Parts: sequence; C-alpha cells; structure tokens
Amino acid sequence: MHVLVCDPISPKGIALLQRRPELKVTVLDRKHSEQELLGLVPDVDGIVVRSETKITRKVLENAPLLKVVGRAGVGVDNVDTETATQRGVVVMNTPSGNTISTAELTFSMLMALARKIPQAHMSMKSGEWNRKSFQGVELCNKTLGILGMGRIGSEVAKRAVAFGMRVLAYDPYLTRARAQAMQVELAENLGEIYAACDFITVHMPLTDETKGMLDSEAFGKMKKGVRILNCARGGIVKESDLLEALQSGHVAGAALDVYEVEPLPGDSPLRGLPQLIMTPHLGASTEEAQENVGIEVAEAIIEYLLQGAVRNAVNLPNLDAKTYAIVKPYLNLGEKLGRLLAQLAGKRNDRIVITYGGKATELTTDPITRAVLRGFVAPMAGQEVNQVNVRAFAANLGLMVEEVKSTEVIDYNEWLHVSVHSGSEKVSAGGTFFGSHNNPRIVRLNSQSVEIVPSGNIFLMNNKDRPGIVGYIGSLFGRHNVNIASMSLNRDEAGGSALTVLNLDSVPSASTLDEIRRDPDISNVRVLSL
Repeated sequence: MHVLVCDPISPKGIALLQRRPELKVTVLDRKHSEQELLGLVPDVDGIVVRSETKITRKVLENAPLLKVVGRAGVGVDNVDTETATQRGVVVMNTPSGNTISTAELTFSMLMALARKIPQAHMSMKSGEWNRKSFQGVELCNKTLGILGMGRIGSEVAKRAVAFGMRVLAYDPYLTRARAQAMQVELAENLGEIYAACDFITVHMPLTDETKGMLDSEAFGKMKKGVRILNCARGGIVKESDLLEALQSGHVAGAALDVYEVEPLPGDSPLRGLPQLIMTPHLGASTEEAQENVGIEVAEAIIEYLLQGAVRNAVNLPNLDAKTYAIVKPYLNLGEKLGRLLAQLAGKRNDRIVITYGGKATELTTDPITRAVLRGFVAPMAGQEVNQVNVRAFAANLGLMVEEVKSTEVIDYNEWLHVSVHSGSEKVSAGGTFFGSHNNPRIVRLNSQSVEIVPSGNIFLMNNKDRPGIVGYIGSLFGRHNVNIASMSLNRDEAGGSALTVLNLDSVPSASTLDEIRRDPDISNVRVLSL
C-alpha cells in the first residue's frame, strides 16, 4: 500500500512508516499545487499532511484507492472532510500533540508583554542602553482573563496560578466545581473579564460566534492599559480594531501568533507597532510537538491500513466495520439530540444523562454516547472535538456523563433519551425510528410527546390552546414566504398550555419572529438548527 507524505513531519514518524514492509512511502520535498497532486494520488492508499497541503474535492475524486488522510495537527480545515466521508475516506487528526507547546508559547508571550523583552532586545541590538524606556509590570497579583478553558486554556491557567496571578475564566460550559479544582474564578459574562483583567488571552475555536469577538466595542469595555494575547485562531481578534486600540493607548500591548490572513502581508500596519509582539504561527513549532504529532499520525495511519483499527478519526467512530453498520443510525440520531439540547439548555451544565431503552440496550453504547456529546459540545468546541476526544473535553468542562440502560416499557421498541441538568434545571429530548432505521424521529421534548424530523430548521413555541392559533401561524409564515414542512402539536388539556413544533424549509426573519412574540398567548419562541 502506498502512503504519500505531503508536508514535513517528524523523521521518527516517517521512519515508523518506512519500517513497515507492507507500505511504500513517498515523501514530497516541497509543497505541491492541487494540479500537481492530481497526478500523484491515483495509486495512493494513505495521505499525511500538516497545514500546508489542501486535500480538496478534486484531489479526493482523483484518488480511487485512498482510504485514509492523516493530519499531523488538530485542525482539519485543509481537508474536505465532507467529500472524504462521502467517498469512505477516514480523516484522522492528532488532537493532543501540541497542547503543552501552545500553552507554553502563550505564557512566554505573556511574560514578554509584561517585561517588554522583545523591544528591549531590539534596542540592545541597535547599540542602545535605554533602561527607562522598558519599564514593565509584574505578573504577581495581576488578573489574567482566559477566554475558553479547554485543554490549552487550562494549561495556561496552571502556569498563571503558579506565578501568583488571579485567574478569571470565561467559559459558559465550565462547571464551578471544575473551576474551583483549577483554582480559577468563573466570570458569568465577558463584561466581567473586560472590567477586571490586566491581561486577556484567547483559547477558543473560530466559530460564527467567536469571529471578531474582540473588536472595538470589546476593547472599549476593557481596563485602560490591558494587554491582549491570541495564540488560538486568527480572526477572533479584529485586527483593524486592535490597531486603533493600540495606537490610542487604551490597549497597552498585544501579542499575536495567529492572524486573519496568513501569511501576514508584508505591508500590514500591524508590523509597525512597537507595542505589538508578533510570531509566525509558532504554537505547535517545538521539537516535542512536531515529534509527537508526527509519531501519532504515523501510528494511526499504520493501524488503520494494516489492522483496520480507527483512532483519532474526525468522521468515523472507533469501531470495527460490522459494529459500525449496526450503530450508525443511532450515531446520527444521538448527535441530533445533542445538538438540539445544546440550543435549548443553559450554558453551565453539571450532568448529561443518556438513557438507552428497548432494543437499544443491546447496542455498543460508547460510540453513541460520544455522538450525543459531540453534538452537544460542538457549538463551543468547533473542529477540535471529535468522537475520540469528546469525553475528555466534557470532563475538562466538569460535565458528568451518565449512561443508563432502561427496562421501562413504553410505546417504542427501541429508543434513546438525553437529559441535560444544571442544578435543579433540566431539558430533555428522546428519539426513536419510524418503520426503519433510515427514518429517525424526535418523539419527546421536555416530557411532552412530539413528532419532529431531526433535520433542518425547527420552530418551537409554547402557546395557549385556543382556536385559530395554528391558522394564524400558518398564514403569517405564508405571508413571509416561509414554508412549513411538517407540524407537531401537543397540549396538556383543552384550553390549557400547548407546544407547537414546526419543521421549516427556511429560517423566518427576525421581524417575523418578533411579530409572533407580540401575541400575548405565545411564549418561548425559538428557531433551532439541526
């Protein structure tokens, strides 16, 4: 079998591949364009990349023998995972290899910011001895705000605590018990971080919610003299607004390892700011990290090609083929239930309970539980979470996960129920299959019977059970060109409280939803995306 190594990885990783006589290993000595790759991949069974080479739809379609793509790193946005999945190609990453390296870079940047080390270094290189210009600040007794307490954020917090810093963390999904164990304080909102912190460091994935999160409005709410760090993802900090905040002096300094556009253009105005420390995306650039991810990706490729074992996959659970075929319908249903509850639950949850009933009690449940968790935490974790690391991610948040096999007799032969708990508050949803495993349905929502197709746009509302309300909603959506695909209604009693659930072909406008909310008999209007 032929393995193509497209980007530089650790020599130890390459040696692991080359030691296997079953494998023919080709190592490219430079970056190749998409057109060049098309001529290299027709006989390839496995591909290894870092971040430089893009595995596009065309490349995948031109590789009929391809079985696996291994990414030596975390992000897989340079791999067309959807097309790979459609073509039966496993995509693997190395989710933990660069955690310490990125955390240490962040803390190095933090210290350099506090003591103006790069600026002093350049002054000395220029022949100067200008001590007064480089007076810094101590870290001890300063407040560090950490946005995102995943693997890397948690490691940064450990180092900050060791330096005597007060650590204030913003992570809506981190439990108080977990925060207390790490000796950090939880902020209820970003405003608390902005008002209290001397340093703020970002450790979140780039999502629609976090893109441009640190902008002029955010900087305006921060303490004058704050210092900003971003070694996570380019785009979270709006660079044009950071430029203005640094020039005005409101932000005293910043340190960036990632940028909105990479490589950073040579004429970027950021380069001219003396109070800005910049590195060229070095988060994983240590000997140890590169060795770790190189070895990890090589081992994963070998195990899959030669033994059929799957680990660190972003598009396939770690299962043998026969078991995977059996549980596959539940993986989809479970992820949809998790995604639904992520949009209904509060942010800071203590416990998630996944109950298997009827024939579902006979299944291999771990991959299904992982699928539920992945759906639930994906909005906060982005591409960094997969079936392999999702349990560790949940544990890091302090989210307890319980599996229950129920003997309760209900109307369905097989079913899956998920409840999310935050203290005494709870939201829940349950699903089953109608007719065949190709026809999933959500049949319980917060203990009410429903029938929801778990895909697309879901409209929810509570309303008083009164004549004409269904017609009113239908007419309103009709006027605004929103088509209703299906409808589910439930009430506690005639004239009492009702739950209305609609599958919609498109998302209603904000003004349409506002019009619905103005009805005094309607409450809790939501539109969810599955």
